[in-house]
Amino acid sequence: MNSRERVLRAVNHQEPDRTPIDLGGTRQSGIAASAYHRLKQHLGLDSPTRVFDVFQMLAEVEQAVRERFHADVIGLYRPAVAFGIRNENWKPWRLFDGTPVEMPGGFDPVVEPNGDLALVRDGRLLARMPRDGFYFDRLEVYPGAAHVDLQQFRPALLSDEECEFYRQQAEALYQNTDLAIVAPLGPPYELFYGLGNGDFQSWIVTFATEADYVAELYDILVTAWLENLRRFCDAVGNRVQILQLCDDFGTQESPFLSVKMFRDRLLPHYKRGIDWIHRHTAMKVMLHSDGALYPLIPSLIEMGVDILNPVQTSAKGMDPARLKAEFGDRLTFWGASLDCQRTLPFGSPEEVAQETAQHVRAFKPGGGYVFAPVHNIQAGVPPENIAAMFDTALAEGAYA
Repeated sequence: MNSRERVLRAVNHQEPDRTPIDLGGTRQSGIAASAYHRLKQHLGLDSPTRVFDVFQMLAEVEQAVRERFHADVIGLYRPAVAFGIRNENWKPWRLFDGTPVEMPGGFDPVVEPNGDLALVRDGRLLARMPRDGFYFDRLEVYPGAAHVDLQQFRPALLSDEECEFYRQQAEALYQNTDLAIVAPLGPPYELFYGLGNGDFQSWIVTFATEADYVAELYDILVTAWLENLRRFCDAVGNRVQILQLCDDFGTQESPFLSVKMFRDRLLPHYKRGIDWIHRHTAMKVMLHSDGALYPLIPSLIEMGVDILNPVQTSAKGMDPARLKAEFGDRLTFWGASLDCQRTLPFGSPEEVAQETAQHVRAFKPGGGYVFAPVHNIQAGVPPENIAAMFDTALAEGAYA
């Protein structure tokens, strides 16, 4: 069974030969560049480490590393993944901790007097990385927090150039690999969390108190999303297996909003786009949303979500056995490796292996599970622990 077949069987709730594995197939199952460089040193691999996601400073996972950890997934991204910086014309750079990397040629941060790095475009401050930090903080104010003029607001649509890039890359990945292909293509802005970037507090007040403004803004965004979906699907055909949406509905203790408000304000708009995907394509829909989502999961399933990522099992109510028992026949769980805030960075390799084995055993029966880290592997995680996590997933993931 090849990787693409393995993933498709799993997300269709059938048991493959083993649990599929994702390392770097999405921008939420990747690895920080410094941790990746140390991992390659641990594995005896000598090659440049490229940062393909400037926002999160994530490494491009190379074929040799995918093969070493039996990864089954690869991502299909725009040519400019973050801040409009195209992934081309690579140049040498050093991270604050001294890690040698290659950055896109258009990456040209301003070094501020205190040593912070700032990304500036046309005189506007886009993002800042604090001195000795590990990733950038976005500083742009998005439409929800900005309270834009909806009569003038027009979200960006995929250009012909972007669609041609998608077409070529999808064809290359489909023909030259047997990996399952995941493409992120949600609304132009995340409908809940993303719209508050720059002033989340003001946005959630607007969300709760200005229903007409929110509904009109959502209608504009989903209409643009539908057009982008049409253009994307025309470009890639049937070569992409999974389409990913990203939004964050939960803290580690509870959802950000009540179930009623989620259903009244958000569900119908996301459902409009997801219904289009299911009517017009064979792609499965993955939602990336962190936190304590248990109260929202029935509504997510009704909304049309096929796959939930990252399944933060350390958050309140996200017990593996409970999730699998209650929702495992209707929802594929993608992630749920172990506690990536405590055990993965601070435990021993033996503790990492033990917790990973427990989670794989809980989620794998009957399919409906893809193993991945709970969000990106952070800088400072020991390479021995990373290897223990993926090696255990492979060993425990085999179906009899």
